[in-house]
Amino acid sequence: MSDVFVIGAFTTPFARLPEVSFQTLATQAVEGVRTDAGLSTLEHLASVHFGNCAMHAFGQTNIRGQVALTPMLRSGALPANTPIINVEGGCATGSLALQGAFLAVKAGAPLALAVGVEKTFVPDAAKLMAIFDGGIDQLASSEWKEHFARHAAACGTVFEPSPARILMLDVCALQALWHMKTYGTTKEQLAFGASKNHAHGAKNPNAQYRKEMSVAEVLADKPVLAPFTRAMCAPISDGAAATLLCSAEHLRTLPEETRKRAVKLRTVTLAGGRVRGPEEESVNTVAARRAYAASGVTAKDVNVAEVHDATSFAEIAAVEALGFAKPGEGGAYVASGATALGGARPVNTSGGLVSKGHPLGATGLAMVHEVTLQLRGEAGARQVVGASVGVAENAGGLITFDEALCAVSVLTR
Repeated sequence: MSDVFVIGAFTTPFARLPEVSFQTLATQAVEGVRTDAGLSTLEHLASVHFGNCAMHAFGQTNIRGQVALTPMLRSGALPANTPIINVEGGCATGSLALQGAFLAVKAGAPLALAVGVEKTFVPDAAKLMAIFDGGIDQLASSEWKEHFARHAAACGTVFEPSPARILMLDVCALQALWHMKTYGTTKEQLAFGASKNHAHGAKNPNAQYRKEMSVAEVLADKPVLAPFTRAMCAPISDGAAATLLCSAEHLRTLPEETRKRAVKLRTVTLAGGRVRGPEEESVNTVAARRAYAASGVTAKDVNVAEVHDATSFAEIAAVEALGFAKPGEGGAYVASGATALGGARPVNTSGGLVSKGHPLGATGLAMVHEVTLQLRGEAGARQVVGASVGVAENAGGLITFDEALCAVSVLTR
């Protein structure tokens, strides 16, 4: 089986883009990744793995990738008859597309492409909520409602989702409150992580929010749901990202500049969630352990990481799951400055989801774009000096307190 290399990584800027079509975003992503790879054509492309969560809200329930990529097929930018495989895994969709491309190259394909395209800015509030509500079981909702209500009571609160609020926020808030009660994690520690990521995002031209915020400003921002303020939560976003993977054999045939900038993708490891309590081991921890075993890398080796901070508490949970901090010590670890630029192990140098934005199906691939830039030494003002090992943790959907799917990717220079 071949080693796998990232030879192209690209992301559009993330923003609310009501006037930009899925086809335009997909075209930008494919053209951008080809250009980044230094290739004039994609003639050796074996497959496209297309990730999207929300096209059904715009009327396209099936063959989403085929529809979004029609202009590229028509123009010849994508080879005729290229198979397009559609994938969906909630917020982990981009990484699920990446894993499909990774396995294709491992199995012998010279090139495989992962593309994630998303528009979640839907003016119709009911349709917007439906996009996110699809990330939890709607066929037996009484089961998770009872589960969360029971654990909320144990935390001295109530579980009261609102039709005007994305349900995932209520679950994340309950997880955060449990962590605060159990380990002494503080709202100030959440705010420190959010402030750090807004500072990183201010250095990222692709970020949706490019404004620095102090810890005090984060705490004083509009309350969303205790313990979160608006600055601690990812915004509604549109955008696209893509990653072009190449086999070791095919890489030897490519231009020298392409070979010099190639980054090794050691693994894209998945784990599935289960019904569990907040005190039990998370799917993120399982995925990280499997990824380290598959790649031969340990947590101590990691220089830079992108993690799925849909809320700022999720970053605290992620640094624990990835082994950067012990269980219960993630808040203190983030607040120590270890995860900031110049710290021992910078996390979310892109700005993370709370600053960069979160267009569901594109998020995981945008994480890989940031890690690739870091390992190439091309991240500019947010460069982590000497970065040689990077990790991306991307999770989506909910099975009670677990994400439905978690992917951990390990890349090395």
